[in-house]
Amino acid sequence: MAERDNNRGGNRRPREEQAPEFADRLVAINRVSKTVKGGKRFGFAALVVVGDQKGRVGFGKGKAKEVPEAIRKATEQAKRQMIRVALRDGRTLHHDIEGRHGAGRVVMRSAPAGTGIIAGGPMRAVFEMLGVQDVVSKSIGSQNPYNMIRATMDGLQKEQSPRNVAQRRGKKVADILPKREDAADTSAQVAEEA
Repeated sequence: MAERDNNRGGNRRPREEQAPEFADRLVAINRVSKTVKGGKRFGFAALVVVGDQKGRVGFGKGKAKEVPEAIRKATEQAKRQMIRVALRDGRTLHHDIEGRHGAGRVVMRSAPAGTGIIAGGPMRAVFEMLGVQDVVSKSIGSQNPYNMIRATMDGLQKEQSPRNVAQRRGKKVADILPKREDAADTSAQVAEEA
């Protein structure tokens, strides 16, 4: 009987081994109050971004009577809602993206090596947890951290890597990307014409 119990679940590994180590960043914490007959009851709402800094990121929000519990709930939700984003050379985005959510609008642009993360508060947290090293971004519209993060995630989900585009169109990646010599020739022609 003991042998069957040990083998239950087949070849599944324990959850701790299965999940890679994630980093998390507290973006916002808000004290909220509810007015009741005897006075006010205070609670806390936390907004957390979680990522493995290798192309996976998620965000979550949690509410509780105490701050640590709200952060724990938000972290758990963020781990459940993670998305994978393809990065170019493991450091920047493949192309320029615009993301929207409600009144929040963000613009994200790929950047050359050494640029760093040029982004405002909540967006910076998303890029750091994602593992992006070079990006230029701007938040236009809502400054609410919840809307900014949702707009950023919306834009990141729209990103297409050359491999995905090639697979969808039934071509090779080399056919999709411009060849290095062609790009150099084009830039030389443009310089001559100017």
